[in-house]
Amino acid sequence: MIDIKQLRENPARFKDGAARKGMEVQIDRLLRLDEEKRAALAQLESLRAEQKRIEKDLGPQMGKLNGELKKAEGEARALIEKQLADLKARPMALKEQAGDLEKIVARLEPEITSILLTIPQPPDGDVPVGTSSEDNIEVRRWAPQGFDIAAGFEKSRGFKPRTHQELVRDLKLADFARGVKMAGTRSYVLTGPGMLLHQAVLRYAMDFMVHKHGFQAMSVPVIVREECMVGTGFFPAGREQAYHCDEKARGETHDLYLTGTGEVGLMGLHQDEILDEASLPLKYVTVSTCFRREAGAAGKDTAGLYRIHQFDKVEQVVICKADEAESRQWHRQMIGYVEHLLQSLELPYRLLQCCTGDLGVKNADMVDIECWMPGRGEVVNGSPTGAFGETHSASRLYDFQCRRLNMRYRAGGDAGKGTTVFCHSLNNTVAASPRLLIPLLEMHQQPDGSVAIPAALRPYLNGMDRISPAK
Repeated sequence: MIDIKQLRENPARFKDGAARKGMEVQIDRLLRLDEEKRAALAQLESLRAEQKRIEKDLGPQMGKLNGELKKAEGEARALIEKQLADLKARPMALKEQAGDLEKIVARLEPEITSILLTIPQPPDGDVPVGTSSEDNIEVRRWAPQGFDIAAGFEKSRGFKPRTHQELVRDLKLADFARGVKMAGTRSYVLTGPGMLLHQAVLRYAMDFMVHKHGFQAMSVPVIVREECMVGTGFFPAGREQAYHCDEKARGETHDLYLTGTGEVGLMGLHQDEILDEASLPLKYVTVSTCFRREAGAAGKDTAGLYRIHQFDKVEQVVICKADEAESRQWHRQMIGYVEHLLQSLELPYRLLQCCTGDLGVKNADMVDIECWMPGRGEVVNGSPTGAFGETHSASRLYDFQCRRLNMRYRAGGDAGKGTTVFCHSLNNTVAASPRLLIPLLEMHQQPDGSVAIPAALRPYLNGMDRISPAK
């Protein structure tokens, strides 16, 4: 959520930010509603001050009039009785006026909040302007020694590559038919060494972040209340991508939603908390099952393990102080962790600077990491030419999520002292599987149809160095 005070002071910044992201927002209407609400609150404050003053003066005045009333007769008595009635009526009239103003505020607040939740974080000024992922800019690429991405797999390795679907079939690593039978399209069952490889990737990624980079391992719920989805910025804009559990229909007080990333749970941990500044930055990593409806993805990557409804992901989150330079430094570091992990797995990749139109609602900046997959791309002479496919996404959000989650720290002070400030947050995928199995299988395949296991993963596979076809 953006700071409405900043919006009042500089609406052009937020209008321009929304325009650069290609989003239509009702900023002018929000400002009008906000002005109306603030005027009502100012009147309400004035009325309440008057109420307090009247209540303070009312007792002595009524006491004096009641004393005079005992001695008064005729017209004088009637006049005093009227004065007493008028005094009693004044607080009631003010109370009614205050009630009317409270109704105005109560009517305005839901619409103000609803519009405020749709206003995107303005992109940073150094993010390239564009309309979609087609306008993203390659920053750099890496490949293991002896492999030339531009030349392709066959020229680099000397044989035509199999796709991951073919490798999965021949090595019996997954059962798509039974997965679809149980759960519908985009479902699968990892089997035998396929499941072991999947678990090895996840465990290696967790250990990599915990033991090499000092992140704290956490478990998080993958089924959460709506407030958690709103607080992390996945609602309202991404509601169509989430699986909804209609718990209210069963008599419960809250509906629940399946999360599409461990980021939701990691960020929700400290909702409505004031953190100790000395504890920052918080560096969390989790592995969780993720669920995505893939709404709008009809016909895209329908075969294989690339675009599926359920997967597991190791996710890193950093919660730091409200300092842009520190946020930018963490962004670079978190990307660097993933680069080192991919290099240790000998997987070619590239970094893409996302343009403004590809940032989404919540990000000030985002860098995607795409692994090169020999089985993707255009098919020429019966063989795919290879292409990059997204496997990671690193986001810098400043205080956007923390403001929605009401997550703060007390700047520079002892407990109970100092100003509370909204934290900054960042997140990045460490490893999402089984998607990461695609480049692993395709890049490490051998001419005989087997797949070599990268050295980094062998300790997690009881020393296994190769997956071979059954004889």
